Amino acid sequence: MSRLTKNWMEFCRRSLRRFVSYSSQPHPNPPFTKGREPIPTSLLLIKGGLKGVKQQLLLALLTIGIVSGCSSTAIEYSVILSTKPPPLSPCRVVEHLMGETCVPAHPKRVIILSPFSLLSNALTLGVKPIGSTVHSIQDLNANYPSEQAHLGEEIEGIQQIGLATDPNLEKILLLKPDLILAWEDARAIYPLLSQIAPTVVVPSNMPNWKEPKWKDQFSFVAEVLGKEAVAQKVMNKYYQRLEELKVALGNRYQNQTISVASAIGYNNFTFVKNSFIGSILDELGLQRPPAQNVVAPNGAIYNISEERLEILDGDILFFPVHNIGAREAYEKLKHKPLWKKLKAVQKGQVYLVDFWAWIVWDDPSAASVVIDDLYKYLVNAP
Repeated sequence: MSRLTKNWMEFCRRSLRRFVSYSSQPHPNPPFTKGREPIPTSLLLIKGGLKGVKQQLLLALLTIGIVSGCSSTAIEYSVILSTKPPPLSPCRVVEHLMGETCVPAHPKRVIILSPFSLLSNALTLGVKPIGSTVHSIQDLNANYPSEQAHLGEEIEGIQQIGLATDPNLEKILLLKPDLILAWEDARAIYPLLSQIAPTVVVPSNMPNWKEPKWKDQFSFVAEVLGKEAVAQKVMNKYYQRLEELKVALGNRYQNQTISVASAIGYNNFTFVKNSFIGSILDELGLQRPPAQNVVAPNGAIYNISEERLEILDGDILFFPVHNIGAREAYEKLKHKPLWKKLKAVQKGQVYLVDFWAWIVWDDPSAASVVIDDLYKYLVNAP
């Protein structure tokens, strides 16, 4: 057995030990109430910076990925480790989570390893990846899910390369990328990825990043892709639309509160000031209910019991839904006595909006969808 093969086997053993040790610890934000029926992992796609409910999904996928990846003989990893990336000329040095990488000045064949916003960031910057990972096991049996509607036809033709937690390295190698953009949980396979192509590991947070972090991450991806000028135009357009919306809103909502909350299964949750959507509402000067006008880990308050549904309340309630699980949860909530007592419910001002744009894809393209919705329900509503 070669030393490289031994190293790969040791990586598998360490990964499994690390996962088992981690998943055996009690989670600070359990995805469902004790004693109730567990929620399928396909339902647990909520915003939380890989925390809370979203983390449970990713951990489940990670287990499958590690077991299948480590037992498979479809790819000889020693071949990858012995492969030298083509020389880059010219290239730019980018500092990231794993050190420094010299990336092409104008990458043409980009691979995205991320379950969330990196794909949308790249598309917004005018870079269409040749391959990207998907969200869940179910996605592997179909094209990119229809819920990602705001990405439209832009995702057509992008090859799927496995799960974000377990990408198909053989496929990546065959695609011959000149740059790989990976989320921070890809650190474990960074040595393999960096042998295929220059690899930049994008963190969820950096010391100089400010709340909300979605703007800093977008700027970081723009720097990696050499699209700083494009990013500036995109953000200028975002701020221009915000100012136009402010004018359209006037002062009609100065004495009203805007709530954003959702639910999956038995998990009711709401989004606070330091969330993606919270930052947009804050920049517009729209008031939040006191319980949501706070800063919380990962920008959200999870596991709100039915007895505490008043946390979800406001004069107006935006309720992001998708066709995996949130719509069913909404239909169940509608029959709860305490739900019917909420101000927004009694006033008929509960608005269903796109889950992916409002919660998952926290980037300028999603912000544009949010602004469209705010025009629809706050400005143009009869």
